[in-house]
Amino acid sequence: MEGGLLTTGDALPAAPTVEAPVRRRALTALAPALVDLAVRAVGVAVLAVMAGRHDSGPVRELSTWDGAWLLAIAQHGYAGVPSDMLDAYGHHTAVTALGFFPGYPAAVAAVGVLTGGNLVAAGLLVSFVSGIIGAYALTRLGELVPGGSRRAGLILVALFAAAPMGVVLSMTYSESLFCALAAWSLVGVLRRQWLLAGLCAAAAGLVRPTASALVGAVGLAALAAVVARRDGLRPWIGGLLAATGLLGYLGWVATRTGELDGWFRIQREGWGWYLDGGGATAKYVAEVLGGGQQLFDIAILLALVGSAVLLVIGVHLQLPWPLLVYGALNLVTVWGTEGLMNSKLRLLLPAFVLLIPIALGLAGRRRSTIVAVVVAVTLASAWFGGYALTIWPYGI
Repeated sequence: MEGGLLTTGDALPAAPTVEAPVRRRALTALAPALVDLAVRAVGVAVLAVMAGRHDSGPVRELSTWDGAWLLAIAQHGYAGVPSDMLDAYGHHTAVTALGFFPGYPAAVAAVGVLTGGNLVAAGLLVSFVSGIIGAYALTRLGELVPGGSRRAGLILVALFAAAPMGVVLSMTYSESLFCALAAWSLVGVLRRQWLLAGLCAAAAGLVRPTASALVGAVGLAALAAVVARRDGLRPWIGGLLAATGLLGYLGWVATRTGELDGWFRIQREGWGWYLDGGGATAKYVAEVLGGGQQLFDIAILLALVGSAVLLVIGVHLQLPWPLLVYGALNLVTVWGTEGLMNSKLRLLLPAFVLLIPIALGLAGRRRSTIVAVVVAVTLASAWFGGYALTIWPYGI
């Protein structure tokens, strides 16, 4: 350059680029979805390998057991479920299918319009999209709790997807949809967005009976806000909305069966599920400790004990009390019911708030430690999910 002018030999200064900031913003925005999809993709890939070794396929395994019932309801409605589909005792009655809540089958039927009537694809798509939506809610929960951060939220997403029966979140089961709704409802409670909390709880009440824990947590949080005279009429609206889905379906079943406790009778007489104060679970734990040989039994025992320990740790960390109420009520339904013990690992999935203490603890560690732990639990979950669907011979 001579006299402030560029000569032909001078290089032009590099133009400022916006690509890097845009890429960073995109990755930040997509991080919850990417974490969820990465963990679940490993699980499905391992399942595909294990299914192939047993002359099966991943799609078949991902739509089995209760998933087949939910797809049948989506296709035929409650009244048209094929008569060869039997309850836990080998029976089929006019009310057997009413034991399954309508939210997930309704969503599958709606999405089936987009998949050309292929309801298996629709069911998998509902679970796929629900998982992504839920991942963003879990990330927000990780940010909103005391001592939380975005890193803790992303770790929570990974830990949830890599739960022992995390494979269910990719199946034609209702857990993925329910957990997404429950997580956003709890975000609404923590942010005092009562309409969000109430609407999501109401929708969750149409998906799974586990919504009783969510309705209890949202209702108590709304009551506390009303007593404290906070937020005007919004807690009233949110609290009342929360119970409408669950009570609405139970009421509908009562009218169909002609019995006020119709749904509970169907569960007890057809599927063997009922509250027994924890007697059956205590007996099962004693039998496993006294001579259980099956890997699945040991995993259930560890998960049951671990869930109780994590709840105590959550209390010690003073997590927001609505989250603790939700987690505790979930444990009451898992610990306190008679029924298929093999399903208890799956039934612990909605108690995702119990993973928050682990996420908070890991968030303060080095990145290499976090990656190592997440990779380890992802691989363990992937194998265990494949084992549960291709080797374990009983229902999940």
